[in-house]
Amino acid sequence: MRHTFAYPLRVFARKVSNLLERNSDPILTSLVALKPSKGVRGAALVAHLVEGVMLREDDPVLRTHNHFIEASSIASCLLERGYTVDFIDYRNPGFVPRKRYDLFVSARTNFERIARRLNPDCVKIVHLDTSHWLSNNHAALVRLRDVCNRRGVALSSYRPIEYNRGIEEADCATLLGNEVTHETYAFAGKTVFQIPNPGSTEYAWDDNKDFDACRNRFLWLGSAGFVHKGLDLALEAFARMPGLHLTVCGPIERDRHFEDAFRKELYETPNIHTHGWVDVTGAEFAALASRTIGHIYPTCAEGAAGAVVNCMHFGLVPITTPQAGVDVDPSFGLVLPELSVKAVQDAVRTIAGLPTDRLAAMARMSQSEARRVYSREHYEEVFGAVIDRILAVGPGNLVPGFVPMEALSASATHLGGSDLPSPDHA
Repeated sequence: MRHTFAYPLRVFARKVSNLLERNSDPILTSLVALKPSKGVRGAALVAHLVEGVMLREDDPVLRTHNHFIEASSIASCLLERGYTVDFIDYRNPGFVPRKRYDLFVSARTNFERIARRLNPDCVKIVHLDTSHWLSNNHAALVRLRDVCNRRGVALSSYRPIEYNRGIEEADCATLLGNEVTHETYAFAGKTVFQIPNPGSTEYAWDDNKDFDACRNRFLWLGSAGFVHKGLDLALEAFARMPGLHLTVCGPIERDRHFEDAFRKELYETPNIHTHGWVDVTGAEFAALASRTIGHIYPTCAEGAAGAVVNCMHFGLVPITTPQAGVDVDPSFGLVLPELSVKAVQDAVRTIAGLPTDRLAAMARMSQSEARRVYSREHYEEVFGAVIDRILAVGPGNLVPGFVPMEALSASATHLGGSDLPSPDHA
């Protein structure tokens, strides 16, 4: 069941209030009060991107990142189960709970501070969208050291995760990622429910795509943290393969030191085309995807990388790492065995050398997998099943370990959670 967030005609009434001083950011300090359409079962506090429930569902901003879809979907699932929802931004610097809550669902930032101020019987669920901060930062620094050794330049091109104790303070967790991502949190001994990353967009299959024409054309798509996400490896790999083409889509100009270090590859190598930032929901990216066979993403640490998921929705063949948090099957993609220039070269050459019908089949399967797993509908199905299970067995009776999303869809939702299989032990 889809809830739409249009005031005042549909599912609930909305009230937005500024909680802090007048000169504070009205987004970061707002509270949105949401009410279910039927009877009230309890009260929930959610800390995520508050714009996800403040803006209308048709606002184009909500399509710019999967986190906005998550925010509205989490609220929708809780409303559907009869909870009033007080929704704040996870970056809210000073929110203090003033009433009793039955559930607290929050991103890692500020989780500990708020959780310790809640009533003791509140069920606390931390939402994890990256690998653990220690693992993330260590892996990223190793990659930066690798660039320093290869190129003789010290960069800061990574996405540091702030110190937080979300997993320690939570009763259980939801996770964007796979078992590799979960391993970074296993030390805490908590139940971790895998949920899918809902892609920012869906795209119709391109019947006119010429797979022979695009077999030698690949894409790197990502946001900031270029070394973290392996752009350096992709650039060096293609600089050594003049017969194969790479298009780079990302905000390169925002990282001047990386741009300077790789200027030759970015702007002076004939088979590398630096496009800059591109809106994956727009016609420009769709046209680019129609001329491209695969997405290269040699990341060192992620939580179900949105770049991979969104490219799969366009039927691009993913070439990535286990650390991307997206499980890639040989039927639709390749997994890099290591983070190296050679590994990227080998994978790209393998894809480029496949028969045309095999390329078409992999592209079809990539898009099919994206639609099956990485959609808003599946996200709400799985997240709803997580809530049902927690409520059915109680947080104290959850078994520590990783619960894959396959155990939480379709039949699991029907069972209401009580008969779901036990999680894999950490």
